Amino acid sequence: MDPLTRLLMQGAASGGPYKGEIALGHSNTPYVSAYPWDAGFGTKFSNPASLPPGVCLESNFSSSGADFAVAYQASPRVSVYQWSSSGFGTKYSDPSPAVPNQARSVAFSPDNASIAIGYIGSAPYVYAYAWSSGSGFGSKLTNPGVNPTGQVNSIAYTSDSSTVALAHNTSPFVTVLAYSSGTGFGGKYSNPGTLPGGIGNGVQFSPSDDYIAIAHDASPYITVYPWSVSGFGTKYSNPSTLPPYNGNDVAWSPLGDAVAVAHADPPYISVYPWSASGFGTKYSNPATALGDTARGVSFTPDGADIAVGADSSPYIYVYPWDSASGFGAKYSNPATLPPGNIYTVRFSP
Repeated sequence: MDPLTRLLMQGAASGGPYKGEIALGHSNTPYVSAYPWDAGFGTKFSNPASLPPGVCLESNFSSSGADFAVAYQASPRVSVYQWSSSGFGTKYSDPSPAVPNQARSVAFSPDNASIAIGYIGSAPYVYAYAWSSGSGFGSKLTNPGVNPTGQVNSIAYTSDSSTVALAHNTSPFVTVLAYSSGTGFGGKYSNPGTLPGGIGNGVQFSPSDDYIAIAHDASPYITVYPWSVSGFGTKYSNPSTLPPYNGNDVAWSPLGDAVAVAHADPPYISVYPWSASGFGTKYSNPATALGDTARGVSFTPDGADIAVGADSSPYIYVYPWDSASGFGAKYSNPATLPPGNIYTVRFSP
């Protein structure tokens, strides 16, 4: 299904603009905070009954919106909760075998049939398990045929769950593999002809699966390639205005007509128009600037808002978004602020 048709169907089903939830992973207890979202923050949801035991470095909703996962450094490395419009539900039992080291990333496959966790330490640097909403973790799936070469910082799937991309710490900085939610990781695609400039911190396929974007820690800080069943195409030219320092996260607008990168150094967030020709002229910076390094970025499913998580209070910045004009006036802060640096920002589907 093309992105525009999907958005139109979502709008018809919801009866109008996006209403859902926004979840934030952060550096201080309770390590995860979530709020209703309806063109602004609602009252913060109660904390989960079983808190994550450490800094939340990555989070993701399942595509059905029925489950929410967080990855962190302490044992058991990952917690998954049932999720509803009332917020956090019961925590699922931990996976077996356990994730062997500090977790850095987590993502559900779009078919909701598996979940992958990236971690530091030693190969294979990523585990995947069968997943069933309501039942939780199933058996561990097959390891990659060719392992990523370092800790996996970000995980992204194509929309049909047939391909998974892993952004990691050492060259080639991104590994893309065939994937099956029934069996696990398959063979590795050839590396891109021109590698990303440094450590892969964020990776996302475009909504149409025609492009793949990587945020990384060396110039040009964001790299985009065409993507097809044949693998990587020739790297697109860099944007004319580069992000000024480390790219920490990347997000496509739901229509695929803009790509955003959260980064260190002002203005901390850069968003570019996107087309088959590549990067357009960078959108103007938001009128209300972020106060420090941005580590997470996400669009609402209807593309009407963009959220950015940062390292200084109020830690979360959300703006209306329009592909013609860019950032609108910042929404008011939530009444209960998150208590520390934001590492991950996610809207429910």
